[in-house]
Amino acid sequence: MNKGNKEKKSSTFADALRSHGGATKKTVVKPKFKGKSGLHPRNKHIGRYDLKKLAKAVQALKSKITLNVRKEETIDFSDPEAVKLLNAALLKVYYNVDQWDIPPGYLCPPIPGRADYIHYMADILRDSNNGQIPKGESVKCLDVGIGANAVYPIIGISTYGWSFIGSDIDPVSIKSVKRLMDHNAWLKNNLTVKTQPNAKDILYGILDHEEPVDLVICNPPFHASLQAAQEGTLRKVRNLTKSEVKEAKQNFGGQGSELWCEGGERQFVGTMIRESKNFGKSCFWFSSLVSKQSNLKAILEYLAIAKAVEVKTIPMSQGNKASRVVTWTFLTPEEQKVWKESRWRS
Repeated sequence: MNKGNKEKKSSTFADALRSHGGATKKTVVKPKFKGKSGLHPRNKHIGRYDLKKLAKAVQALKSKITLNVRKEETIDFSDPEAVKLLNAALLKVYYNVDQWDIPPGYLCPPIPGRADYIHYMADILRDSNNGQIPKGESVKCLDVGIGANAVYPIIGISTYGWSFIGSDIDPVSIKSVKRLMDHNAWLKNNLTVKTQPNAKDILYGILDHEEPVDLVICNPPFHASLQAAQEGTLRKVRNLTKSEVKEAKQNFGGQGSELWCEGGERQFVGTMIRESKNFGKSCFWFSSLVSKQSNLKAILEYLAIAKAVEVKTIPMSQGNKASRVVTWTFLTPEEQKVWKESRWRS
């Protein structure tokens, strides 16, 4: 989309917003957590990992299993190779993924937290669909920044049968996902990957006004600089090892664009909100993780300025880690009803 088209679409949508009027409806969703883990009730990873079962699926994981102080089987979560093998086993056992791998140094995300995001967004769609989660490939989702791991599409396709578009600015990530698709036909049939042509854009160049999308998900770069990302890694490893560490490998990996961007997650989500206005009638729900509580107020203010019709904040919890998902839509209640009946009725 060229700049002229951007301005034209923006102007058209601004006219629609002015005619719409009214205040943004804001809701804090109170999820019903199951057990002490705080994970979503449908999350497959509640409780301790069955490492014996996982090691049978990925035999290399067996050499990484140790005993903790309570004589329970565990792995060293500060060891990047152990974390990657654990992920490969989890994805094989619970999501039927063969030959999952990522290039050295790329982000290896914790699976339970990623699954929670997908399940909570399924709840958002359910609440927009008379209590029924829309399933099947007719439900189309965009994963902004699919990375080299493709974990969000894997969980969404495997669990709900949705179809996905995965976007990224990094050609190595795109190549990694395509390799994974070649080894998993079920994934290839429901996933399309697109290279973002402009590193300053998020939705422009990826979304199409003529191709409706039901849901956008995004795990934005958290840090505002490389130095902040490195300091965050040191803190994480110190907490895991309970020792003083001056230099550390990232246990969950991550390239520059995966970990940091100018202005951090606040600026990234702000740009996403600004661009989302231009696709307000061709996408039902936009969403983004917001890792830092202090960024939430500004992001909600951005959404008020953008005149989102409805905004929902979903608190999430995994062990001692707390985060949240912010979702928003520009569709009026009448437009939401038409969308539901035309796309999810079956």
